[in-house]
Amino acid sequence: MQRCCPETRLYDEPLASESELFRALADPARLAILATLARAEHEVCVCDFTSGLGLNQSTVSHHLKILKEAELVDSIRRGTWGYYSLRTGVRDRLEAALAAVLPLGVLA
Repeated sequence: MQRCCPETRLYDEPLASESELFRALADPARLAILATLARAEHEVCVCDFTSGLGLNQSTVSHHLKILKEAELVDSIRRGTWGYYSLRTGVRDRLEAALAAVLPLGVLA
């Protein structure tokens, strides 16, 4: 088959960890949780997310579990309540993942 232009070499470095990280962020509720934690001065109780997001407790817990498995948030249990905080180094991880896909200067 005749080509319209010279063949472009496809980027072939592994991006599995970046894909998993972006997948964890690919939901508006999870982004809202992450943005809230990034701006919070203290740990945030799961009950605040339930009332603030207008979601039931099991749905909020599901979103928090995904964020925790992606190592974006930490949690601590006090009695029956779970309290969440942003994990140290999250911004660096996100910047590194983004840079792996879109190196600096590519889309200036």
